Amino acid sequence: MNTPESSEHAERRRLVVLAGHTGNLDLIRNGLEHDAATVRDAALGALARMEMLDEGTLRRFEHDTDARVRNRVAELAANFPGFDLLPLLNDDDPMVAEMAAWSCGEHEKVSDAIMSRLIDMTTGHAEPLVREAAVAALGAIGDDRGLAAILAACDDKPAIRRRAVLALAPFDGPEVDAALKRGLEDRDWQVRQAAEDLLG
Repeated sequence: MNTPESSEHAERRRLVVLAGHTGNLDLIRNGLEHDAATVRDAALGALARMEMLDEGTLRRFEHDTDARVRNRVAELAANFPGFDLLPLLNDDDPMVAEMAAWSCGEHEKVSDAIMSRLIDMTTGHAEPLVREAAVAALGAIGDDRGLAAILAACDDKPAIRRRAVLALAPFDGPEVDAALKRGLEDRDWQVRQAAEDLLG
């Protein structure tokens, strides 16, 4: 559970966010060293806003003690195709793992290890939001190795079924056609709509 932010830390965070707009790089760099996670989180965002964030800085914070900071790293890593997201996919915090899966989809091309992890997350992660993000990433990547997991996700919870149906867009074949036709009869109207859109 996150501890309440002190007024001092809130003010420092505010100044760091503003620094990302005004170009005060020294203040941002000091923010990266701050003991408050909210300030470190803001400093990473400010660097990104100034287009001065690099992969080395992200790598430095991928094992931060606070999940908020690791989550920001996972989010910002979407803009760095060479960044290895596997450690963040394996994060114990579901928020971080979900964001890392989303960023993998933004990368589109991923390593074999990440592909294998996304498949495992789609079919076996305990958190529905993580499964949903993972199946969406598999659809964005469009690798045939992910198809079986996407098809399996078509039988998951409604939100995941909807994502899974949409994730079938890059694929074709009898299994895909059958899954989309089943989607037309799904009890969730959004799943039915997604299937209809793809078949139409």
